[in-house]
This record gives sequence, structure tokens and C-alpha cells, in this order.
Amino acid sequence: MYNSLGPTAWPPRSPDLTPMDYFLWGTVKSDVYSYAATTQEDMRITPAMFDNVRHSFIRKIISCIAQNGQHFEQLLH
Repeated sequence: MYNSLGPTAWPPRSPDLTPMDYFLWGTVKSDVYSYAATTQEDMRITPAMFDNVRHSFIRKIISCIAQNGQHFEQLLH
């Protein structure tokens, strides 16, 4: 993995808690395939969606910490 300073150490099998990965791409894909959006307003992310992301993100962080950074996704369902 790289950032603006060069290579960054990233532990193998470390959890990726990035909201873009677990929320945005799934939401966009769902919206694109569920109905034909014709305006930018149709694709708007609402404040309620951000609240859901925030609550989900906090829950994932707590689960990750409880599992000492190991796999925890199975605990979320």
C-alpha cells in the first residue's frame, strides 16, 4: 500500500474498515441496478444514510477491537 510519502506497512489480513469499501460502492451499485436515476438528485446520499454509515462504522470498529484485529465480520450478522 502506498501513500503520499511512499510505501506504507500494512499487516497481512488486516481488516479494512474504510467506509468507502463497505458502504459507498455497495450503495452505488444497488442504486444503479435498482432504478434508472435520471438526475443528480436521484443519486444524492441523504443525512440518514450517513447516520447509518456512522453507526455501522462504530459497530465494526468495536467488533474489530474486541477480536484483536482478527476476522470479525461473522459477528456482525
